[in-house]
Amino acid sequence: MACPVKTFVFFDLEATGLSQDLPKVTEICLVAVHISSLENPVTDEAGNVQLPRVLDKLCLCVDPRKTIMEKASSITGLSNKNLDDCEKRPFDLNIIQLIKEFVNRQSQPVCLVAHNGIFYDFPLLKAEFQQQRDDLPTHVLCLDSLKAFRTLDQEDSRLSESPCLLLMGYELAQPCRMRLGKQP
Repeated sequence: MACPVKTFVFFDLEATGLSQDLPKVTEICLVAVHISSLENPVTDEAGNVQLPRVLDKLCLCVDPRKTIMEKASSITGLSNKNLDDCEKRPFDLNIIQLIKEFVNRQSQPVCLVAHNGIFYDFPLLKAEFQQQRDDLPTHVLCLDSLKAFRTLDQEDSRLSESPCLLLMGYELAQPCRMRLGKQP
C-alpha cells in the first residue's frame, strides 16, 4: 500500500516549561523530508543509513515573554537572557507565516511528526497559533511518533522482546548517543 503522505515534517519545540506550567515556545525546529528519501535511503560503504541530502530545515528561536523555568533552561541551553541579548522576537504573525510557507512549499499532503506530540508539541503549537488568531492549514496531517512506536511495539513481538525500537535500521538510542554523546 502506497503512503498517502508525500512529505513528513519532523518538528520539535523547546519551551519555557512543562504542560502544567502553561509554557510558551522558545524554539521551533522543522525538518521536511520527501517520502522518496525515506523509501530509498542512501547508505555509506559500511551499510549505515545516511541522512537524506535533500531536505528543508527551519529553526527559529523565540522570545517567550515569560520566564523560562530553570529546568527547561538547563535542558535546552536557552535562557531569557541569551534570547534577550540576541534580540529575539516573540511568537507572532511573522513566525506563523514562515511556518505556513515552509509547510505549503513542500509536496502535499504533508504530515507533521512530533515525539510525544499529542500531549506536548501539537497543543503548544496550536495554542501559539490561536493566540495570534490563526491556525495551521486544515489539510496538514499530524503524527505522534511516540504513539506510533508504542503501537508498533505492541504489534510486533520481536520489538517487544528487544529493549530497543528500530527505525530505518537505527536503534532509537543511537540518535541520542549521536546528539548528546551519551546513552539516554
